[in-house]
Amino acid sequence: MAAVTSPFPSQLLHHLTPLSQSTLSLSHSLAGTVVLVYKVIKSPYIFLTSLAHQTSFNSQNNSPPSPTPPYENTQITKMSTNSAAGGGLMPSSLLLLIIIIITAQVPSNNAASSSAQNTTLQVQVPPAAAPPQYSYVNPKLELPPKTLSASKKFEGSSDLVHLRYHMGPVLSSPINIYLIWYGNWAASHQLLIKDFLLSISTTNHRAAPSPSVADWWRTVSLYTDQTGSNISRSVLIAGEYSDRRYSLGTHLTRLSMQQVIAAAVRSKPFPVDHKNGIYLILTSVDVTVQDFCRAVCGFHYFTFPSMVGYTLPYAWIGNSGKQCPEVCAYPFAVPGYMGGGGPGELMPPNADVGVDGMISVIGHELAELASNPLVNAWYAGEDPTAPTEIGDLCEGLYGTGGGGGYIGQVMRDREGRTYNVNGRRGRKFLVQWLWSPILKACAGPNAMD
Repeated sequence: MAAVTSPFPSQLLHHLTPLSQSTLSLSHSLAGTVVLVYKVIKSPYIFLTSLAHQTSFNSQNNSPPSPTPPYENTQITKMSTNSAAGGGLMPSSLLLLIIIIITAQVPSNNAASSSAQNTTLQVQVPPAAAPPQYSYVNPKLELPPKTLSASKKFEGSSDLVHLRYHMGPVLSSPINIYLIWYGNWAASHQLLIKDFLLSISTTNHRAAPSPSVADWWRTVSLYTDQTGSNISRSVLIAGEYSDRRYSLGTHLTRLSMQQVIAAAVRSKPFPVDHKNGIYLILTSVDVTVQDFCRAVCGFHYFTFPSMVGYTLPYAWIGNSGKQCPEVCAYPFAVPGYMGGGGPGELMPPNADVGVDGMISVIGHELAELASNPLVNAWYAGEDPTAPTEIGDLCEGLYGTGGGGGYIGQVMRDREGRTYNVNGRRGRKFLVQWLWSPILKACAGPNAMD
């Protein structure tokens, strides 16, 4: 057997100096045992395992010991026992030496040094599961008598729907949105609306986790034109124009909406983008509009060449926060007759009843503008002047189980804010579902089935 170099530090050898010269002249097997003793000081588990292996090795004609069964979720490094492998069991004198060394007081800095040399038992404890950040609710709220339009409530029943394609174009090219802010708008409200619009193309789930606004727009992209081209999923804000002077007054008609667009085009903030452009007029809370609150909360159409010079798809949506939130900001506000015994309104996700309600209407009109820009593409019914479109078919539905007065299953966060889709920059929105041409039913990304 080769000579064994002592691994003991000088402090431990100091404890051995009182021993007799004859004890220090033990055989190589004794030296191996001393090495094992030092190892047991470092780890009792390793010592017991080595001792068991030594006994097994002697009793089985030098056959190698069987491995110790592994421990679940642990990592164990076992030290070699070759130096302790020898013939026969240890005599009582050697056991006495082990007891003496074990009871010796080894300085703490030596223990720290030994722990750095060997890997001890490490138990990996899985982290506790994070509590959910939201819960699901499906409140029953009676629909107001007039909501987004005067169309019939189909509530997702495919038996009543005959949505047909009328051979007109859809917005299959990348969509450029030109925003016209009419009236006095707060910068925070403008940023919120722009975050919603830009979330349509935010397909990165790290930036906007599912269910997301981009997932919601995927239903819109299922619609095609006669060439088989789908509605584009690329939506960007190509320009903005602010009319803070109320150039056409604080009351607008359907016809004067086109004059607002014409003024923006003539003043050169916008190009005439008749191929990819759509024009979005957003009126502030102090602007009244023909039929606003009485019959509509928004509408879309196209401009007349005689007024603007081109046929341009456009949409208008108004802020109903002070005029009729119980009609156009549903379900964040409920009609007055439902007060008291009726259900309470839901908390808006961005703490503004008017703008949060407006965003759902913007989504409604954009989806219909993309699928029926010139009112000759996708709609139900035979009258193109009053078409029932993919948003009209799902009014009042925001999640699974909607209909019959229920808005459907939506999320509610810890602050009580209600939403069903996520947007960029951590935004949350509540937008209505849309009619799917594949499912022949209303669909949304937060569906539970």
